Amino acid sequence: MSASKHWIERGLTCVAKTYGRYPLVAASGEGCWLTDVDGKKYLDFLAGVAVNSLGHCHPKVVAALQEQAGKLLHCSNFYHIPQQIELAELLCRHSFGDRVFFCNSGAEANEAAMKLVRKHSAEKHGVNRFEVITALASFHGRTLGTISATGQEKVRAGFAPMVPGFKYVPFGNIQALRTAINPNTCAIMLEPVQGEGGVNVPPAGYLQAVRELCDEKGLLLVFDEVQVGCGRTGSLFAYQHDNVEPDIMTLAKALAGGPPIGAMIAREQYAETLGPGTHGSTFGGNPLMAAAGLAAMRVLIEDGVLDNCVTMGDYLRQQLETLKEKYDFIIEVRGRGLILGMELSIDGGEMVKTALERGLLINCTVGKVLRFLPPLTVSRDEIDQMLDILDGILIEYREKNND
Repeated sequence: MSASKHWIERGLTCVAKTYGRYPLVAASGEGCWLTDVDGKKYLDFLAGVAVNSLGHCHPKVVAALQEQAGKLLHCSNFYHIPQQIELAELLCRHSFGDRVFFCNSGAEANEAAMKLVRKHSAEKHGVNRFEVITALASFHGRTLGTISATGQEKVRAGFAPMVPGFKYVPFGNIQALRTAINPNTCAIMLEPVQGEGGVNVPPAGYLQAVRELCDEKGLLLVFDEVQVGCGRTGSLFAYQHDNVEPDIMTLAKALAGGPPIGAMIAREQYAETLGPGTHGSTFGGNPLMAAAGLAAMRVLIEDGVLDNCVTMGDYLRQQLETLKEKYDFIIEVRGRGLILGMELSIDGGEMVKTALERGLLINCTVGKVLRFLPPLTVSRDEIDQMLDILDGILIEYREKNND
């Protein structure tokens, strides 16, 4: 029995069946490469679903974890934590924000944002003003609150009743958004680029129009940058592409280059709403994760990673567009930086499985969109290797279906 089969059989007896897992048992990683327990190497263009933005085991992140682990692993948020303070300072210095709340995941960051907008609105306008408008095809997390905010029925199915107070409108349609606003609306929450919803990029001017609408109606604007923040789109934060600033932003995934951490960043006048005792997280911003986050963000800002993301993102998109001209079942290539989607007229699930067999990790979202999320440190040679594998899969599909 192979080592992979051994671990898979053991996992089937005891691990919750909440994931449709592929037959890969991870053992180690370096840069853009993941190695399984049998020694097979995979070119990783999923990067832990946009988590390993600096590649697997970036040496500066590893060093920060090792150094901090020998000093202090955890300290209650009843006390002041230097690493947390430094990371908060860095995030505020490079964004619109003034205050940072730390947690452990994107869902937790979004929960914090939703609590903030409701409490702020209740204090300013009364308890009946609590509704939040989000977008169809959005994804904001897996807690009961965040699935209620998510504009995908398949995510909400089976968990009724939902938390009340959410409306969904088509992403990119400013008139639909305006129409949905009513006296009970307190905030609008959007992903600047929808990731799980199919790598959907808003039309030019949309986010600016949303900002203006929020200002007009006295609403808070929340940007969920859990997947597309921290350099993924080629700028430090995705909102910066549109010359518009939110009132609140959520981050997680790539914030620490691999280890789990989340953050909600807010302007001072809104952050003060959550005073002592109103919200918290036992592990949020602990010394170990904050040290990793500080190291990862410094690499992102200081080591040319954003420039590489832009250059390699442009190159990958050009090559995917070339494939679109070659295969008539490719409908569209879209995205920003190194979050790119290739929409197909056919199901993409089998292509993902074939890619895995051939040593390439990608995924398919909403059934027909192949999603590419390589580390932001990816090289041209690694992109070419990915394209060779992908092209071979597409050729085989075309030949098989033309017989």
